[in-house]
Amino acid sequence: MIVVTGGAGFIGSNIVKGLNDAGEEDILVVDNLSNAEKHLNLNSLSIADYLDKDDYLNSLNKFQNVSAIFHQGACSSTTEQDGKYMMSNNYEYSKTLLNHCLKNKIDFLYASSAAVYGNGEKGFVEERESEYPLNVYGFSKFAFDNYVRLILPKAKSQVMGLRYFNVYGPQENHKGRMASVAFHLFHQLQETGKMKLFEGSGNFRRDFIHVADTVKINLHFYESKSSGIFNSGTGKARSFEDIATTLQRLHGSGELETIPFPEDLLGKYQEFTEAGLNNLRQAGYTGEFISLEEGVGQYYQLLSANDGRYI
Repeated sequence: MIVVTGGAGFIGSNIVKGLNDAGEEDILVVDNLSNAEKHLNLNSLSIADYLDKDDYLNSLNKFQNVSAIFHQGACSSTTEQDGKYMMSNNYEYSKTLLNHCLKNKIDFLYASSAAVYGNGEKGFVEERESEYPLNVYGFSKFAFDNYVRLILPKAKSQVMGLRYFNVYGPQENHKGRMASVAFHLFHQLQETGKMKLFEGSGNFRRDFIHVADTVKINLHFYESKSSGIFNSGTGKARSFEDIATTLQRLHGSGELETIPFPEDLLGKYQEFTEAGLNNLRQAGYTGEFISLEEGVGQYYQLLSANDGRYI
C-alpha cells in the first residue's frame, strides 16, 4: 500500500492520479475534509481507503504493508499568523511520520517549499546559506528540512523532500486565496472581462511549474529511491503579466488593471523565485518542463470545460 497524506488536496490528488495512471490503486488517502469541497478532487480517482489525518496518526502501527508515504499534507497559507498551529500541523506531524518511516523502513517522500528561500538574495540552491524564510509557513518547512538533514546520514530507507516552487494546475479550487495566479486571473477574466495585478507586479517574477511536472518529479524519485532535498521548479522565472497575456490570447480579450498591494503581505512576499536545478539533474531527473504558455493553455481548457477538475 502507498499512503498519500493531503491526498484530497491540490498536489496530493494529482500524485494519486499519477499513481493511478501508472496502474497503482492500493492507495490510502489521508486528509482533513473539514473543507468538504475537497472531496471533489477524489471523485474521479481510484483509492483503497480514506482516513482522517488525526485518526491516521493515532493508528500508524495498524498499517503493516505500507511501502511508501507521499507526505503532502500541510497548512500552506503564507498569511497564517498562528505559529503554534503551523508548527504542530506542519513540523511536528511531519516528524512523527518520518520517524515512523525510519523505524519501519518505509520510503518517505515529502513536500517542502521554495518559501524556505525567502527573498532569494543568496540564490535558490538547496543549501543552508540560501535559506531565510519570510513567514511562519516557510519557517515550518525550513525547520523540517533541517531536521531531515540531521537524519539523512543515518537513514536506512528513502527520505526525499521536494521544494515546490509556484505550482499551478488542476484541482486547486479549494485553496481560496492561496490558489495560483493562473486560477485567480482566469476567474476574474470570466466574471468581469478584466484581470487584476498587484501594483509593482511588473517587477515580480516567479518560477511557475505545472502540477503535472511536479508529479513526474515525485514519481521519478519514487522509482529511483534517491534521498535528499531537491528543488521542484522549471529553472525559469516568468512574470505575472506573462500569465495574464497568455490568458488574454486564449480568451480573445481581457483588460489588465492594477490594485494596491495587500498590507498583510508586506515583507512576507517573495517577489522573485527561480529554482536551481543542478542537484535535481544530478539526481537523474532528465524530464523537460511544460512551458508556461503550454501549461496555462492546458489549464485554461480544463477550467473552461470542468472547472479545473478531473472528471
